[in-house]
Amino acid sequence: MTVEPGRSEVSAEPKQDPSIGVDEWVARTTQRREYAPGRRGDAQRLWEGLGWWPKLATAAVFGAIVPFLTTNDFQLQVGINALLLALLALGLNISVGWAGLLDLGYIAFYGFGAYSFALLSSSQLHPPSGIHLAAYVSLPIIAVGAACLGLIVGLPSRRLIGDYLAILTLFFGEAFVEFTNNVAPSTLGGPNGIVSIDPIRGFGHQLTTNKGYFWFLLVLLVLTAAVLHLLDTSRTGRAWRAVREDPLAAGMMTIPVNRVKLMAFSFGAVVAALAGTVFAAQQVNVFPTDFDTPFLILIYAALILGGAGSIGGAILGGLLLSVMLDGFLRSPTEAGYLFYGVILITLIVRMRPWRKLVAVLAATVVFGFVVHAIVEAISKTAVAGGPQSSGWIADAVHNWVVVPSNPTTAGNIGFVVLLCLVIALIQVKGRVRTVLLVPTLYLAACVWEGVLVAQPSITRQILIGAILIVMMNARPQGLLGSKRVEVV
Repeated sequence: MTVEPGRSEVSAEPKQDPSIGVDEWVARTTQRREYAPGRRGDAQRLWEGLGWWPKLATAAVFGAIVPFLTTNDFQLQVGINALLLALLALGLNISVGWAGLLDLGYIAFYGFGAYSFALLSSSQLHPPSGIHLAAYVSLPIIAVGAACLGLIVGLPSRRLIGDYLAILTLFFGEAFVEFTNNVAPSTLGGPNGIVSIDPIRGFGHQLTTNKGYFWFLLVLLVLTAAVLHLLDTSRTGRAWRAVREDPLAAGMMTIPVNRVKLMAFSFGAVVAALAGTVFAAQQVNVFPTDFDTPFLILIYAALILGGAGSIGGAILGGLLLSVMLDGFLRSPTEAGYLFYGVILITLIVRMRPWRKLVAVLAATVVFGFVVHAIVEAISKTAVAGGPQSSGWIADAVHNWVVVPSNPTTAGNIGFVVLLCLVIALIQVKGRVRTVLLVPTLYLAACVWEGVLVAQPSITRQILIGAILIVMMNARPQGLLGSKRVEVV
């Protein structure tokens, strides 16, 4: 190229005509992608350059190494629970993330798999001999049964959407719990459940250790993710997403909407039932309370956290949520790390500039010491309870939070006031929000140290809600989910 004197050389690229049938804006999305600076950006480009299958293989290898890093059975049990939740979130992603069906009866398929395996692999039927089928026989039977059950549940709901579908499926989930509690107690065990269930066995081997179940679940999770990826990239996967976006438009494009919905219910039911079989075998017993609504909320939370519609997101959400709740809420100290850590990380992510964050934290500390000194001067018993946390956290907040000798009543009142403050924070903006944040943070610490840390079951639900609120505000599509663009 010839350059005239006094002019700088400009690289000229041949202009390409727009391709027919191709959205140029979408086609060039990778050119508009922003990456983090430095090594973070390099790592991000490297990870995105890998194909889907190498990513799955890499994650499987790292997962397979975990049992070699610990000999603690409790830590392995946390890992098993995390893999189970990831597998359940993966199954729920079919109906909720891909097909857009709000299935609130999903937990019943999990229970169906667990109870079916318990009946086929225990002495509950025809005692004392029982059936005691090997896993390679019972698992296909349970999978087929779960697929049929998914079709049965989907039949009356194939014409329903939104709230109506949610109500119908919720009734199915609650009906399952009532059925196992009250119907055929001699067979299903009633509230006492079914005990002495066989481990997973077949071909002369059986799983008897947590390591064995961890690896078995890991293999099952990887195989399920692989199959679902093939489905996601097939015509079935595209049909599910089309039905999710607009069932009427999908029907106009000759997609069999009702059949596609039934397939989503059926495939999700199979994944949940397989998870239930492993749960029953590893726990050696099943009870109706294992499949109640609180656990369904946990599965939905895992899917929302990771990102609905994403296979990797569903797995990551299940792993993270289970490890956080099971691994960090077993002792007051670890629970404190999680509670104060979530608050601090949220403030760091959401508050700008940094001087405002420093000012809020400093004001909260000063506010706490002033309130503690005033309350202690008025009544010694009002601060006689002390924090419920242990370790250095208790030492740090001992002369800061207000915990009476009988903290239950004061803690409940404080919790209600805390909810009001949180609602007020959402409504106001600007300096008023910044000022109101100081007493809100302090009251949250007082309620935590007085009541919540001593009640793990309640704290789990509150932390789940807090994590979801933070995630939906900071990243509505979840950790690995994709943003959905509305075209008007």
